[in-house]
Amino acid sequence: MLRAGRSKGEIEMTLADTNTPQRTRTASLLRLARKNKLSAFGLLMFTLIVLASIFAPFISPHDPLDQNILDRLQDRSAEYILGTDTFGRDTFTRILYGLRVSLMIGLTSTFLAMVLGCSLGIIAGYRGGWVDSLIMRVMDMLLAFPTLITGLFIVAVLGANFVNIVLAITVTILPKFARVARAPTIALKEREFVEAARALGYSDIRIMAVHIAPNILGEVVVLASLWAAYAIRIEAYLSFIGLGVAPPTPTLGTMIRDGFNHILDAPFVSIYPGFAVLLVVLSLNLVGDGLRDAIDPKLRD
Repeated sequence: MLRAGRSKGEIEMTLADTNTPQRTRTASLLRLARKNKLSAFGLLMFTLIVLASIFAPFISPHDPLDQNILDRLQDRSAEYILGTDTFGRDTFTRILYGLRVSLMIGLTSTFLAMVLGCSLGIIAGYRGGWVDSLIMRVMDMLLAFPTLITGLFIVAVLGANFVNIVLAITVTILPKFARVARAPTIALKEREFVEAARALGYSDIRIMAVHIAPNILGEVVVLASLWAAYAIRIEAYLSFIGLGVAPPTPTLGTMIRDGFNHILDAPFVSIYPGFAVLLVVLSLNLVGDGLRDAIDPKLRD
């Protein structure tokens, strides 16, 4: 608790001295995570995947939509590095462009869920009372349904397109961020630097945005890296059952589904895009594990 009779300058000094180390916590976590070789390998792998998807037109000479029935279901060759699909389209090219869609949907939905979920969690933890009860009961209702079923319901009702898929995945993982943000907020709102901010007359919005949110950013970033992998898997599930981005736009889930009918005579049509999903999820999980080890004092020591 703040001592009575303290001047405004002393309160500002307390606020700065207490809050400044917390603001550098995320940078410290990133430095510690780089010491983890598996985490560094995962970050390198994910960076290469992102760069490959961005520069897909310069990496592959083929168009992802060009069809050549005469070359359908060909295995690997000099012209087609990973073979062709049922319409004679280059599998390698379609994987690169499919990674674009998967990464855009997965990262966008995770970012939106992180921003909205953390905002709701911080508001619930900071305000308490009926605000806390109302927000968390809504989150409990969303968590009561299996995430895949919730995503299927939203996409089936609103239609399968990029925006609705992002909305569906955001809704499924938003409650998880809200719960993660709420718990530390309840503890932080009683800390001295928050009381100092109140004593200086700062608004609740400023206190939550400037003094509480940065202090929970480390934990949120760790979980965001793991749930981004989960979001990419959900997108692949939806595409596999026909509720993804409409063809002919290449997506990894759609490619796996298209090759399912030829799993015996041409298994590579499904195996290669499935392996691409595996690499993306593995890289994000390795990054998340490294950040988790960095944030845990026992593992860090």
